[in-house]
Amino acid sequence: MNEGASPATATPDGNPRPPVEHVLLDLRGKIQPRSVRGRYASWRVAMVLFTQAIFYGLPWLNWNGRQALLFDLSARKFHIFWLTLWPQDIVYLAALLIISALSLFLFTALAGRLFCGYACPQTVYTEIFMWIERQVEGDRQARLRLDKAPWTARKTRLKVTKHAAWFAVAVWTGFTFIGYFAPIRDLGHALVTLQLSYWQGFWMLLFGFATWGNAGFLRESVCKYMCPYARFQSVMFDPDTLLVTYDQRRGDPRGGRSRQLDHRAAGLGDCVDCSLCVQVCPTGIDIRNGLQYMCIGCGACIDACSQVMKKMRYPAGLIRYTSETALRQAGGDADLGRHWRRALRRPRVLVYAAVIALLVIGLQLALAMRNPLRLDLIRDRGILAREVAGGLIENVYQLQLINTASRPLTLRLQASGLPDMTVEFVRGGAGEVAEIAAESNRLLPIRLRVPAGAASPGAHPVQVQAVEVEAASAAPIRARESTSFYIPE
Repeated sequence: MNEGASPATATPDGNPRPPVEHVLLDLRGKIQPRSVRGRYASWRVAMVLFTQAIFYGLPWLNWNGRQALLFDLSARKFHIFWLTLWPQDIVYLAALLIISALSLFLFTALAGRLFCGYACPQTVYTEIFMWIERQVEGDRQARLRLDKAPWTARKTRLKVTKHAAWFAVAVWTGFTFIGYFAPIRDLGHALVTLQLSYWQGFWMLLFGFATWGNAGFLRESVCKYMCPYARFQSVMFDPDTLLVTYDQRRGDPRGGRSRQLDHRAAGLGDCVDCSLCVQVCPTGIDIRNGLQYMCIGCGACIDACSQVMKKMRYPAGLIRYTSETALRQAGGDADLGRHWRRALRRPRVLVYAAVIALLVIGLQLALAMRNPLRLDLIRDRGILAREVAGGLIENVYQLQLINTASRPLTLRLQASGLPDMTVEFVRGGAGEVAEIAAESNRLLPIRLRVPAGAASPGAHPVQVQAVEVEAASAAPIRARESTSFYIPE
């Protein structure tokens, strides 16, 4: 052993632990978690079913004759049920992302990494892939034996079956993901008839390959070494944050014993050092070594330890969800109501909740007051100004009408800013009415005219307004856009 290296110690499995300088070699080792049943395992299964029902089901829902949730990049429209957002509405999407991020911060301050353990896509798909692996290859010991065994027809068959099932789930996941950005029914028809476009096929296979690699091979490495959330979570924790915690005062000293032994008289704690909490951990950590950033808060170790405590006829809760403050207090976390009342009064929790509430209220007000009609007015670069028959000065523009409402609009254009100003469509006469379909845009060339001598030469500010002709309510929809009108010398 090199000078300064840590001595080898025994792992919970009884095998010698390598020195510190060889830890990097261990990072390549494959973790084979043991299956476990219990309250938190049932919650994880329920969350997998819930999240995947949403993910796989949402693209197939319809709303007013279109896909309910569709980020249509080609049409530059985002459909979110009754709401249609355009590129100009990116501020609303930014607000949603900010609210989601702050909600994650709030939830982390209260309950640690429960999102990671139950709802994170990496965790969810790892659970799905590990379930497939257990169904094909067996539980932990069977998989360990299979990995060490030489390649035979049986091993080849099991590995091929597992990866085929993984690949099917991964490709379907990639297909569903693309279905959020292209109409999924058209995408399904194109897939069945082998008419997918190059880019659709590319992205579907790319995201499928990412799912297959992350959930099938990288697994815990994503949580431990790639996810930035694991690194900055500690700044959101405090002594009142609810975490998966080992009760060291109760559990130590550890040691094996028979159920008939009076372990207290023998100077032992409640921990029998069975290492099941390590074997079931999806990231391969030992929760008994204290809080670690690799812990995703899934509660698998709680289920495993609770089963052992039940067999040993010891009280449950040697490993449990609790906080540092509750552990320090006499009686532990018996009064969870008092714990939550204290946790909810923390300054950071109050600040997070207040900011989230203000953002939600502001977003709702902004959406409620949002004008469904928008105008974009761009001057024709080829024609600055010109004099036409009748002693009129004419400027030409490109007018873009954007209707975000779920119904068509009939609009009349009006112009103001200079005396006797009129607005005309290039292909029509003055006072022509424009129609625009629901949730669509329309580009129209228009011209503004004023009598020669109506104003001094130069640029003058003017406005173009579109007003709904047949309003569905007392207040017609209207929108206004400012521009400049140029009069030559």
